[in-house]
Amino acid sequence: MNELELTGQARTHVVELNEPRCALHYEAVASFLAMRDAARAEGIDLTPCSSFRDFQTQVAIWNRKWLGERPIRDRHGALLERAQLSDSAAVDAILCWSAIPGGSRHHWGSDVDVIDAAAVPPGYTVELVPGEYAPDGMFARLSQWLDANMRLYGFYRPYRSDRGGVCPEPWHLSYAPISLPALESLSLSTLRRVLEASNIEGKAHVLARLPEIYTRFLLAVDSPA
Repeated sequence: MNELELTGQARTHVVELNEPRCALHYEAVASFLAMRDAARAEGIDLTPCSSFRDFQTQVAIWNRKWLGERPIRDRHGALLERAQLSDSAAVDAILCWSAIPGGSRHHWGSDVDVIDAAAVPPGYTVELVPGEYAPDGMFARLSQWLDANMRLYGFYRPYRSDRGGVCPEPWHLSYAPISLPALESLSLSTLRRVLEASNIEGKAHVLARLPEIYTRFLLAVDSPA
């Protein structure tokens, strides 16, 4: 994967699928579809909510949160008021749930957020919050199935546990054969160069803390084992 692909500035490494509708790294497609078929055989409609995301889309997510135009949550999922946060606190809060542009694992096409579409009640809007995947949540069966089966297809949860950076995301799956070498290839200097040339809000605060962000929010993830 080249630098443009690593940082979401190119999509030459991904393919668009119609069923299910998503975009994945071309080397992850067969494994994801096989896992989806296996889940379907057990009554689970494994459906992507988010797959490949390019750099500018990540910038838009970040900027809307920075400006208070999109909800910001604390580490426990409670809503925060942007106007009441210092800029430094805003950086921390956004990074709990949204990656820094250029540093999103979704740029690689290896990572996908999934739900069980068959378990969603009529009229319900999925929020992608941990409670939905808890033992009493609507996606509890999906979560248990993934625990038992995802590794057979090369997938794991990089945000399974709380390592002090990104909050646990039980919906976030990563295809290890692509994501492990991608993470090794994404250097701090590359990330800095991309962000310096971007139109990200709060750029000065982000760049000042970038070594910490890189270590705490990009590198501090769970392993496939």
